[in-house]
Amino acid sequence: MRITVAGLGVSGVPAARALAGLGATVTVVNGSDGERQRAEAAELEALGVTVRLGDGDALPEGTELVVTTPGWKPTSPLFRAAEQAGVPVWGDVELAWRLRRPDAPPWLAVTGTNGKTTTVRMLAAILEAEGLRTAAVGNIGVPLVDVVLSDEPYDVLAVELSSYQLHWAPSVRPHSATVLNLAPDHLDWHGSMAAYAADKGRVYEGNTVACVYNAADSATEDLVRRADVEEGCRAIGFTLGTPGPSQLGVVEGILVDRAFVANRQQQAQELAEVTDITPAAPHNIANALAAAALARAFGVRPTAVRDGLRAFHPDAHRIQHIADIGGVAYIDDSKATNTHAAEASLAAYEHIVWIAGGLAKGATFDELVQKSAARLRGVVLIGADRALIREALARHAPDVPVADLDRTDTGAMPEAVREAARLAEPGDTVLLAPACASMDMFVNYTKRGDAFADAVRELTAPDH
Repeated sequence: MRITVAGLGVSGVPAARALAGLGATVTVVNGSDGERQRAEAAELEALGVTVRLGDGDALPEGTELVVTTPGWKPTSPLFRAAEQAGVPVWGDVELAWRLRRPDAPPWLAVTGTNGKTTTVRMLAAILEAEGLRTAAVGNIGVPLVDVVLSDEPYDVLAVELSSYQLHWAPSVRPHSATVLNLAPDHLDWHGSMAAYAADKGRVYEGNTVACVYNAADSATEDLVRRADVEEGCRAIGFTLGTPGPSQLGVVEGILVDRAFVANRQQQAQELAEVTDITPAAPHNIANALAAAALARAFGVRPTAVRDGLRAFHPDAHRIQHIADIGGVAYIDDSKATNTHAAEASLAAYEHIVWIAGGLAKGATFDELVQKSAARLRGVVLIGADRALIREALARHAPDVPVADLDRTDTGAMPEAVREAARLAEPGDTVLLAPACASMDMFVNYTKRGDAFADAVRELTAPDH
């Protein structure tokens, strides 16, 4: 086939490489033309792939299939041209699904606005504790195309899927799946909250054993109701409260299962203790319950759930404890790039000096500030859209001291940390949970978190 790959990067390069290896005539189009793109292009051209840099709008003549990387909007001219020409568009995940071998391992899939990567890594740890050959793959950074074409004999895959990937993946049919939560995000890409939710809901299509939903988020249960699943597939809820039948939940500090037991009306199976989860913040307990539900749907024993959760340690910049200085805890949750994630982070601490701001991506902050106002000892604002947060604070938390740093350079972070330290009292938590994207000031949320950690360590330097 003559196949056009839209985009380079972590998804496009593996897709183009795989397709060329299978004998396709591959052309890659990419809108940008920088040093990194030229290096990737040279790698692919050595394999016989044609690469067009700085040209992402036109559909190459003779194209029979377009394979897109996740970031390209559905409204892109390339896709309009493909639609007019009757050329199908697949995402990198759809391509991977179609390239699976007959003995391919089943997928346990995770999506949601927040918590995807943590839940997938928890799930992989639990599956490994059961002795299963598995990997955390997909949007987590390991390209699915490479995984499905590898010779590694996996038993099952823990797959993170973004809304972008699900939009272009009509054929994917996981063994079991979860939508962890739904909150406004990426609406500029999807066009509306309804379209965003519908793309998330695709993860439930064709599930064979369990559709796992969040009992505290009715929108996730609604998606289960709408899904076309295999006969016998069950709806399984998770809750931070006492679980009902067909749910997993928490009773007196114990994670319990009332879904995958012989008599779920009257019995519950102990899985783990809340203290087995690091960190034991409420939203992270919810992540653990979702991971446990997917693992139990695959037949994993209770002891493996406990052992896997004990073995799991979160990635950097996800509620990462940096230091305790003068009785004040400094926590890096730079990964909280939207209001929903920031709300969960703020709910984990009692008295907070909050460092926030960046690119709002169309978000509003009134609800977040209303819910968190009683916990705020002070706020330090940075970044391009900080005025939106400042205005919400003026409306809903007018008595909370605010340090508004009129800066969008990377050097703003040390000043922000010093201001936060000034506002904090012993027993408080200084929390970087920006509720915004980082690209106005930093390359990504990782660099932002690193800058925060460096600035915190500076507080303990001799000249301070």
